[in-house]
Amino acid sequence: MHFRKIEEFGNLEMSYISDLSRGFISRNTNLFKNLEMNRFTQFLLEKCVYGTPIFKLGNGGNRILILSGVHGNELPPQIANVKLLNSLLFEDLRNTLYIIPFASPKSTMNNERTFNGMDLNRSAHINDSLSNLIVREVENLGIDFVGDFHSTAFNANPGCEAIFTSKSPSAESYLMANYISRDVGSEIISFDYAGSSYKGAVEDVCNLNGIPAITCEVLCPFGNVGKGTAERSFAQMNSFVSYFG
Repeated sequence: MHFRKIEEFGNLEMSYISDLSRGFISRNTNLFKNLEMNRFTQFLLEKCVYGTPIFKLGNGGNRILILSGVHGNELPPQIANVKLLNSLLFEDLRNTLYIIPFASPKSTMNNERTFNGMDLNRSAHINDSLSNLIVREVENLGIDFVGDFHSTAFNANPGCEAIFTSKSPSAESYLMANYISRDVGSEIISFDYAGSSYKGAVEDVCNLNGIPAITCEVLCPFGNVGKGTAERSFAQMNSFVSYFG
């Protein structure tokens, strides 16, 4: 993967995970009307027309991925991740941050949970699925920690604001979840071993590959943006980043 520097935005670099997932984010009016529009946000949305962009900020320290949009109809984390990226553009960072605001622009455009009929959070272990491509780049880039951000509805799993984690084989996943839970109050849902409940989540595949990872959820109806929900997701993201100083 080749990153190119975007001179207009400080030390920002970008590349692409895939060009098969391209989409017009602005067609999702529920999401689009909640984005803070500025030159960078406009730039980001333009890049989604060509696929799944990944951004890099900083050098040195831990390599950390902040991911959202694995489910295209879970809108608050995607809005929060755009806000986070905007807030960090010109900061002097101690660590290296990789940020994927829209894992599947096509799914987000259509306000759909799946990508071409595939649930990306049940297929990260399937070769050449879009989420598998993300996991492979996590490994290729030497990323040390992964935070995957989602939302959940009242009648869905887990149906409450929570952090999914596991105690094994990547024990630090549990420590990260505890830190965020104490910081912002999200409930912890912990499993003894990654992937023991179901297969194919980005979080679980990363943990099984020795890369500590968590999944953070906020409570919001699918396809919509409830009052304060993007702010709750943003708080989870900030807490995740602050864990690493």
